[in-house]
Amino acid sequence: MNLLTKSGGFLGPIATVLGYIMSGIFAVLIAIHIPNIGLAIILFTIVIYMLMLPLTYRQQKFSRMTPLMNPELNAIRDKYKGKQDQASMQRMNEETQMVYAKYGVNPAGSCVQLAITMLILFPLYRVIMNIPAYVAQVKEVFTALATQLLTTAGAEEYLKEIASSIQATTITKSFTENTIVDTLYKFRPGNWAALAEKFPELSDVISKTAKTIGDMNHFLGLNIANTPLNIIKEHASVGLVIAAVLVPVLAALSQWISVKLMTGSQQPEGSDQMAGTMKTMNNVMPLMSAFFCLSLPVGMGIYWIMSAVVRTIQQYFINKHLDKQDMTELLQKNMEKNKKKMEKKAGVTGAQISQNAAINTRNIENQNPNAGRLSRAKELSKEAANVSEDTVQSKKNVRPGSLAEKANMVSVYNESHRKK
Repeated sequence: MNLLTKSGGFLGPIATVLGYIMSGIFAVLIAIHIPNIGLAIILFTIVIYMLMLPLTYRQQKFSRMTPLMNPELNAIRDKYKGKQDQASMQRMNEETQMVYAKYGVNPAGSCVQLAITMLILFPLYRVIMNIPAYVAQVKEVFTALATQLLTTAGAEEYLKEIASSIQATTITKSFTENTIVDTLYKFRPGNWAALAEKFPELSDVISKTAKTIGDMNHFLGLNIANTPLNIIKEHASVGLVIAAVLVPVLAALSQWISVKLMTGSQQPEGSDQMAGTMKTMNNVMPLMSAFFCLSLPVGMGIYWIMSAVVRTIQQYFINKHLDKQDMTELLQKNMEKNKKKMEKKAGVTGAQISQNAAINTRNIENQNPNAGRLSRAKELSKEAANVSEDTVQSKKNVRPGSLAEKANMVSVYNESHRKK
């Protein structure tokens, strides 16, 4: 039976999968006699980001290719500058997508990693906040005590009374073994002492449970189920306060280094306003990390810090690898690969993709909005149409069986043989 706080909705399956991974890692730690949840979170973070490495590499490769495509993309933006009507915006989007197709890149791919990161972050918050719901080995620690509290007089009233102060709201809705476990997992040291004082007949099992979960939950002296802000408010020892402050500080610092390494070699394209916006976001994100990690459980702070550290290490080696590659050659290979993919999926030849994109680019370059002249391609097309029309018209004016008709037949015969 699951805890009531197990995540539901569309994030539920993701949280369940993350719980399986966490449970597997924790089982390994138990096997090697290091049953620590904080360490399990660190190993879990490494596993998740190693699985996401191909997406990270693809995103960075796209960023390196972008400057090679920018001349054509900027030309399209200039062509439709100031045009806000729906038809113009649609044509600009179509021409932009044509250039991306020509170079064989998918701009949406750069957003995939962020989307996946967010899809992992929210379910992970539920997992870390309710470890016993997903890791059976942790739930077993509370089972004996929860079973006894369920039949102990006064236990329901007492636990419901302190539930709001420790953010264990599920027990206020129902009093079951699961909601008791959920509440006990959020206990702080003072809560355990008060519980033993309230129910002295259960003091032995309370002390045993508190010690076991304390060993599992404490990482570098901090209870990962508690928040740095609560630790500071509780006037803990100087060492604990310093450790609690370091959690949001390290989260902000590691995030700043990660963002700096990721964007340091990239020049933002577009207006100065866009560049300024990107710079502001890069500075605000670390501050947001510090705020979140101050008010969220320490376990989330560990994940936040470790994820930034892993991203930084990955980014360093990806940059070193890409620095050794010729981006022009890599782009050419990417174009050839995409041509074959388009030929197979859509029945469109790679030559057509390149030709369409090339024609689009030439039209953009030759376009003069102040002069109403046709492009060279349109002029040639018009001339060809005029020649064809004149030929048809001349044929209509020739009397059947006349000398002119025979002359035309000879001319057509000679023209066809000349083409061969």
